[in-house]
Amino acid sequence: MAAPLLRTPETLHRIRFQDCDMLGHLNNARFLDYFLNAREEHALQHYSLNLGALARQASASWVITKHQIAYLRPANHAEQVRIQTQLIHFDNSNLVVEMLMLSEDGLRLKAVLWSEMAFVKLPGGTRTEHSDELMDMLEQLDVEAVDYDPDGFDERVKRLRKALKRERNEQD
Repeated sequence: MAAPLLRTPETLHRIRFQDCDMLGHLNNARFLDYFLNAREEHALQHYSLNLGALARQASASWVITKHQIAYLRPANHAEQVRIQTQLIHFDNSNLVVEMLMLSEDGLRLKAVLWSEMAFVKLPGGTRTEHSDELMDMLEQLDVEAVDYDPDGFDERVKRLRKALKRERNEQD
């Protein structure tokens, strides 16, 4: 029997100088690049899911239809940050991935991103359904502990911040 898939992979990333603004903070637009690059790496490393190969093989791919992002703390030049990604919702042709950028120790939340994606045929771009194989994988990856509500982003951010504050207080 195969080992269960890691539902919430995480990796460390260093904030690069060329990605920062004049204050030495990660530029807001670059947060998306860091998040999406981390998710691509997590998919490849933990699920053996090469998104380019999947697009060629299935003649379909996910396209982003919506981002919701909260910038909570600056990510500073040369700082190591921890990026976690997880699937929090899916159906026959859509999915929502939650991505967190945290301090290196994982105790301070810097940003939260929800990316909503639709599975579309290539090259036409019309919505299509996930294959049975993809649905099986998505079922294994879905983090059911996150109660997804399309209008609940701000509430989710508030709950995450509270949980991390409680965790920091327990460590003191």
